[in-house]
Amino acid sequence: MLKIEMTAKDRKESPVYSGVLKYFPDAMIEVSKCSYKGQQQHNPDKPLAWDRSKSGDELDALARHLLQAGTLDSDGIRHSAKVCWRALANLQKEIERDSLKYQVNNPNQIDIFEAISQITDDYKNKK
Repeated sequence: MLKIEMTAKDRKESPVYSGVLKYFPDAMIEVSKCSYKGQQQHNPDKPLAWDRSKSGDELDALARHLLQAGTLDSDGIRHSAKVCWRALANLQKEIERDSLKYQVNNPNQIDIFEAISQITDDYKNKK
């Protein structure tokens, strides 16, 4: 869920498809396999989602996998894919932390996705 406010100029300067996915299609597939395998390990009966309660040591885990880069882990997933996954997890948390600092400093900032979620939850609870 995108939580960063972006102008048209920002979107043009953030080419997710042509600037990331097209550069690294095979790597992104490997990282997605890593996500799937982790889901099967931690929450096999739930839809694919990042269960943040399972790990919070992204940089330590990243370093452990980095030491074995170029090989496969015991689950068949490349250690390098796990390095990438952990790096993305860490970056996501950094961005969210910085965004939270921004929101705290700007109390009038409204997250539209959170607002919609709250409205939906309120509606469901009334039934």
